[in-house]
Amino acid sequence: MELQALIFDVDGTLAETEEAHRAAFNAVFAEQGLDWSWDRRIYSRLLSVTGGKERIRHFLAQFNPADGARFLEDDGLVRAMHRRKTEIYTQMVSGGEVALRPGVERLIREARAQGVRLAIATTTNPAPLAALFRGTLGEQALDWFEAIAAGDMVKNKKPASDVYQLALDRLGLQGGQCLALEDTRNGVRSALAAGVPTVVTVSAYSDGQDFSGALAVLDNLGEPDAPFRQASGPDAAGSGVFYLALARRWHSGVLA
Repeated sequence: MELQALIFDVDGTLAETEEAHRAAFNAVFAEQGLDWSWDRRIYSRLLSVTGGKERIRHFLAQFNPADGARFLEDDGLVRAMHRRKTEIYTQMVSGGEVALRPGVERLIREARAQGVRLAIATTTNPAPLAALFRGTLGEQALDWFEAIAAGDMVKNKKPASDVYQLALDRLGLQGGQCLALEDTRNGVRSALAAGVPTVVTVSAYSDGQDFSGALAVLDNLGEPDAPFRQASGPDAAGSGVFYLALARRWHSGVLA
């Protein structure tokens, strides 16, 4: 099957957003007078759970059961906390505090120029996504993506296939006609469950995860003056830059 579309994850794939998310969580905890603090070690463990509200609940159940009883009995408290966290995060990224990862803008613009369709499959919700584009490519860039499938639009979040299946349904394509860009094991599992071949660009919080089944594992998408480093996958022919031509070659090879 010919490559028709690229489907991008957001957090960790389009941009290294997780430190901004962690800072926003800690800010809302401080606002509410809570003595909770998510350091990198704790947050790394919480990232195995997809979804912000789900991470708060998991933290309460596993790390803070004393406070957990009060918050888990009234889930409105968790939802309100997460809404405020989203507001803080949105303000941060819309102000340009988080940059796109190497090669992302280049690949997106190349795909548009060559008629390859674009989609998003993410566990985040549309407001933070719009804020990320507002602070990077400009909010009009959201219109470049024909399908946006977010975690609050589906029943099950990653590693379930729901968001990818929704993206495929909205594109009107089969999984084998697309290529996913992901950064985590949960993302790879989600994409593969929908039949979408997947290239991983390892992020700050996903280094060392098991990416079994991924077509290739890179440290980023590369730029001409800063080539990617490749941990696994087909021969990149020495380019070190994930151009659309390389995406097409790898995609055709995995489906041959």
